[in-house]
Amino acid sequence: LPAAVLLKDTKLMDVKLGQLGSWLAMRDFTPGGILGAIRRGHQRYYNKYINVRKGGLGGLSMLLAGYIALSYMWSYSHI
Repeated sequence: LPAAVLLKDTKLMDVKLGQLGSWLAMRDFTPGGILGAIRRGHQRYYNKYINVRKGGLGGLSMLLAGYIALSYMWSYSHI
């Protein structure tokens, strides 16, 4: 039998649609919580795509594509 996981500790991809409201209510939306989430996301990205033993262009090209998309949206305010 799989161990029961608290809804608070469940990843977003594992949350059922009916549980989404209560899962969002348990998130920490304070400035410190948001900063911590950004920091964890950066660490996850860095360790997966940049800080690897045998790297490729995948991580850097995704970062560049994101920058291009953002700069395009900033340049054209009607989008």
